[in-house]
Amino acid sequence: MKFDPWSSEFVAHPYDVYAELRRERPVGFFEPTGQWLVARHADVNALLRDRRLGRSYLHVATHAEFGRPDDPGFQDPFWRVIRAGMLDVEPPVHTRLRRLVSKAFTPRMVEALRPKVAELATGLVDRFVENGGGDLIAEVAEPLPVTVIAEMLGVPEADRHLLRPWSADICGMYELNPSIEAQHTAVRAASEFSDYLVGLARHRREHPGDDLISALAQVADGGDALTEEELVGTCVLLLNAGHEATVNVTGNGWWSLFRNPAELERLRADHGLLPTAIEELMRWDTPLQMFERWVLEDITVGGVDIPRGSEVALLFGSANRDPEVFDDPDRLDVGRADNPHISFGAGIHFCLGAPLARIELAESFGALLRRAPAMELAAEPVWGPGYVIRGLESLQVRV
Repeated sequence: MKFDPWSSEFVAHPYDVYAELRRERPVGFFEPTGQWLVARHADVNALLRDRRLGRSYLHVATHAEFGRPDDPGFQDPFWRVIRAGMLDVEPPVHTRLRRLVSKAFTPRMVEALRPKVAELATGLVDRFVENGGGDLIAEVAEPLPVTVIAEMLGVPEADRHLLRPWSADICGMYELNPSIEAQHTAVRAASEFSDYLVGLARHRREHPGDDLISALAQVADGGDALTEEELVGTCVLLLNAGHEATVNVTGNGWWSLFRNPAELERLRADHGLLPTAIEELMRWDTPLQMFERWVLEDITVGGVDIPRGSEVALLFGSANRDPEVFDDPDRLDVGRADNPHISFGAGIHFCLGAPLARIELAESFGALLRRAPAMELAAEPVWGPGYVIRGLESLQVRV
């Protein structure tokens, strides 16, 4: 098997191919997407922190100067939203946005959410157990982070059913070579979500509440405030990043445990292993398999020269299985203490929501371990079509 992100077989188990890439071609050009694949942990980690690369190049060059075509006109509503969020901008704009958002998205605010997260997780799991099980993803993994981020943002309960479909459709644009249909779907979702958030933010400016949109709408730093587009882009990013990964860590994580019954029993016998288990599940079957960056200055990686204007594809899933960093990397070890995985990224784009994700995962896994100690797989799961954002379509279990 070769590197083929459109193959269902590869998506289901890319790790043997990654091992071959690390051995034989740790930095190599992938013609179908025009990207340089980077497979080793040391290189991925270094490039995430290297200021000669960026999530965007538009702060230093035009599309034409980078040898790229202009974005199709129909995509404009999508890029207006995405490029206003801090993930897709570079300093000094990124520095300003992250500083302003961090004022509202504080560690204290996140930690204060723990009791609410625990209450939500317990309620979802209790209903799941009462029903004898079902689809763990649809009934526990998805509702928890969506509800949490909706509560944080201050989205009224009646509107929350809109969030998950919008997010899933927007994230379709992040897959490699998305179809025209997926592009149009992402544009529509971005437009609808943007219009909704603009209306909500304007209302909260006049009638602030105890929520993140109110805080972002009010936040200022020496007269420097978020623009309306930046506020919308930030909220879209918080939703997408704040729940897509958490959903997939939950689904992929339980599937990993079912495939490693000795480690599952170890965790069931000692819930004190939960913090290290969550980190290990993020490493062993990484939800975000690839993170792309643009080369702003000529670089050399692993002895390979990569010119300005190139795009690198950092293979998180491969880096997290690198034997140069992890002892016996293909073994799931819920007690693994030395675990410098890069599932949350590194450098200036390190995930701002990592503390919240860890709280959600701890409460979700903890509630299931306590209330469904004999939970078992009911049907072999099927992987979703995505490779970059990689997760199961469903996970049917019995309790």
